[in-house]
Amino acid sequence: MLISLVVPVFNEQETIETFYHAARNDCFLKTKNVEIIFVNDGSADKTAQLIEELVAQDTNVRLINFSRNFGKEPALFCGLVHSRGDIVIPMDVDLQDPIELIETMYHKWEAGAKMVLAKRGDRSRDHWLKRVTANYFYKVHNALSHSKIEENVGDFRLMDRCIVDIITSLQEKNLFMKGLLSWPGFDPVIVEYKRPERSAGTTKFNTFKLLNLAIEGITNFSTSPLKLASYVGFGISFLSFLYGISIIIQKLLFSLDVPGYASLITVMVFLGGVQLITIGILGEYVGRIYTEVKARPQYVIESIHEATQEEILPNSSSDDSKSVR
Repeated sequence: MLISLVVPVFNEQETIETFYHAARNDCFLKTKNVEIIFVNDGSADKTAQLIEELVAQDTNVRLINFSRNFGKEPALFCGLVHSRGDIVIPMDVDLQDPIELIETMYHKWEAGAKMVLAKRGDRSRDHWLKRVTANYFYKVHNALSHSKIEENVGDFRLMDRCIVDIITSLQEKNLFMKGLLSWPGFDPVIVEYKRPERSAGTTKFNTFKLLNLAIEGITNFSTSPLKLASYVGFGISFLSFLYGISIIIQKLLFSLDVPGYASLITVMVFLGGVQLITIGILGEYVGRIYTEVKARPQYVIESIHEATQEEILPNSSSDDSKSVR
């Protein structure tokens, strides 16, 4: 039985060795056959060099180098594609996903769970704005999308091989991994934990990237925003019709002077804003259709560093077709 740890990395030279030693020295993981798959997402520091040194001394460590920075979502997907384990656990290299929680998740899997989610039980350390925006994101996403995602759950989870095979069989190019990982279903089991601080380094996600990720998640798993634009259009048309009727009544029955420029400009500006929002929503979907139609690979692999074929685990295999996907 093999456990695969999938670890996307980008400019994480400060955390590589700390993570590796934490994984190899964990009392539970010491008793299991564990492979660590590092996916280097175009790092510009010594990340690749440090992992290559680990590959040279540990046959159960693999390094996949991208040709450039493609993003965390493609890196995570690539790691799943190249994983060989009976169970697969995506996790961050900064140790904010506690390695010691894997034992609890493993026992849930032994009890029959196909998917075990690690849920943050406390977000008090996060900035208040991040807590508020995250809360609203989950509510909006789950209200609009057919595929629900558990609140305060990231990529850190345990998945049975059957779920990983389903996910890696999907061909879409616009990746929102939280949604993809939740899409198969299988009644996930939840394990709560308190997230520690980063072991070293700084986060590579900023507000702009998080906002783009939120938009990606909603538009990838729901067409409701398109329907919402139609509903808003019908609503405004109906209100405009009522407003027009009221103006006619005021003029004909009560001979009241109806102010023109102010109301006209207000209505025009409002409708212009609604039109721009609607065009923006359409643009998001058209852009995703354009990306899917081009069918460019989600990532390009520059090199793979691993043990020689004789040293690789007995049931593993190498597939060159995975280098470009």
